Amino acid sequence: MSFTHFPTLATLAVLVTALGSGQAVHAADKVCKLSISGNDLMQYDKKELTAPADCTQIELTLTHTGKLPAAAMGHNWVLVKSADATAVANAGASAGLNNSYQQPGDPRIIASTKTIGGGESTSVTFPTSKLQKGGDYTYLCTFPGHNALMKGTFHFG
Repeated sequence: MSFTHFPTLATLAVLVTALGSGQAVHAADKVCKLSISGNDLMQYDKKELTAPADCTQIELTLTHTGKLPAAAMGHNWVLVKSADATAVANAGASAGLNNSYQQPGDPRIIASTKTIGGGESTSVTFPTSKLQKGGDYTYLCTFPGHNALMKGTFHFG
């Protein structure tokens, strides 16, 4: 009996590892990296972010360029449909710092980072399958009162 048609142990190990992680294996995945920063004056450095339509995942990095701690001037980055922005911010205000000012399990939140203080940074990676090409999206900081100034438009496609 010939074993030439059977996969090698190394091939099987790679497949088992990939399947066990719960992540699909895609040779064509394209991770698009975006970055934004917030400061002690309640401002993001960008009013718009754009991800091309060929991205399969987006990795967003938020950096807090200020000096104040998260409890006093914390910032996060929360992506929602534009129609949900105010409601998500209002709901998050009562969720507290321990929940990064986001209601746990809020289905309106497409992607978000934790709340960080001055000198810190954080990232979130999310699949673009959660987005519609040309959809109407807003990103905002849900720290109480910040969304009045800290928000912008997110374009996909």
